[in-house]
Amino acid sequence: MNDPVVVIGAGPYGLSTAAHLRARGLPVRVFGEPMVSWRERMPAGMLLKSTPAASNIDAPRPGHSLLDFCHAVGGPRYESDWDLIPVETFSAYGLWFQERLVPELERVRVVAVDRRGGRFELKLDSGEQFTARAVVVASGLGGLAHLPRELAAAVPDGPAPGGPVSHSSQHHDLGRFRGREVVVVGAGQSALESAVLLAEAGAAAVRVVARGPRAVSFGAPPDHQPRLRPESPFGRAWSLYALSYHAVGFRRLPAPAREYLVRRVLGPKGAWWLRDRFAGRVRVTQGRRISRVTVADDGRPVLALRGGGRVGELAADHVMAATGYRMSLAALDFLGPALRSELVTGAGGPWLDAGYGSSVPGLYFTGLPAAASFGPVMRFVCGTEYASPRLAKAVAAAYG
Repeated sequence: MNDPVVVIGAGPYGLSTAAHLRARGLPVRVFGEPMVSWRERMPAGMLLKSTPAASNIDAPRPGHSLLDFCHAVGGPRYESDWDLIPVETFSAYGLWFQERLVPELERVRVVAVDRRGGRFELKLDSGEQFTARAVVVASGLGGLAHLPRELAAAVPDGPAPGGPVSHSSQHHDLGRFRGREVVVVGAGQSALESAVLLAEAGAAAVRVVARGPRAVSFGAPPDHQPRLRPESPFGRAWSLYALSYHAVGFRRLPAPAREYLVRRVLGPKGAWWLRDRFAGRVRVTQGRRISRVTVADDGRPVLALRGGGRVGELAADHVMAATGYRMSLAALDFLGPALRSELVTGAGGPWLDAGYGSSVPGLYFTGLPAAASFGPVMRFVCGTEYASPRLAKAVAAAYG
């Protein structure tokens, strides 16, 4: 019974889960590069949309919040809803959290997970093979970047930073687009902030193509939030309060309703503080559907647009898809085919019980894969407060 519990992933959800499992005295092995998505797959200079209160990685004991980190390192204090957190600061906070609470992190990759005889068999890219009593998948956004089919058809070999079409997750230094014309597809915070950062990095022209019928919009600042509604990590609203603090009730909704809410709640909208930086720097084409994307002989992508009774084309030096992430079991290719075939799915992800366990005994999911069962709060760091203690309690009850 010395087999460990394995946590795959070292972002906020993986680190938080591992810390809670360790606090319960379970033998734990944790694999992955700490905070890699935040350090390498987000543009330099990005600011978090979430407030400081919604940016804490949940820990099993006090002393490990974002503000605690600020006190420990002596940097600026992020505590008010008016304080904007640089992605570099949040990445450093995650590394500090890891060093203090998950010091045994192994920076190797899990390449295969299978299940035989009630135990999991794992293989690492180092060549090591071993067995585990339970496995927690907390692999974050890796491999889940979503590219609309019209864009995907133009780049059969996949999006690439140096090609005609890329995904926003493939960029850290946007200075490579200095003097170039860039079209950003999307209307959420990632799209709007990427567009602003491109303009500020010296791109010759930046245009956002928002495919929905609504205009590009931005949230309300803290002093314009409705006072008679309850607070949540995402603003004052009854729906956001319920989704943040009563996520277990989300599981009781029909699958179509859950899938709709995961995609639409907290959907495309820029942060309140981005509005002034956006205006006058970024052009917008909205309410137009991308019907086709081709690559001209000179390598420039050309978008065919339809909508509002109009048909037209838009050419640029590069198209960046800031079109978010979609859960896909196929993208979790470290899980063996037999294991994936046993998973019961619904609403776009694995169906999980109240302790984040899947239909495969001993296999747990947290973070984005858990959104189909527990709602859109699982797409955000603050969801660790709900997920990690419940998951750790369930694992300890079953395998402790």
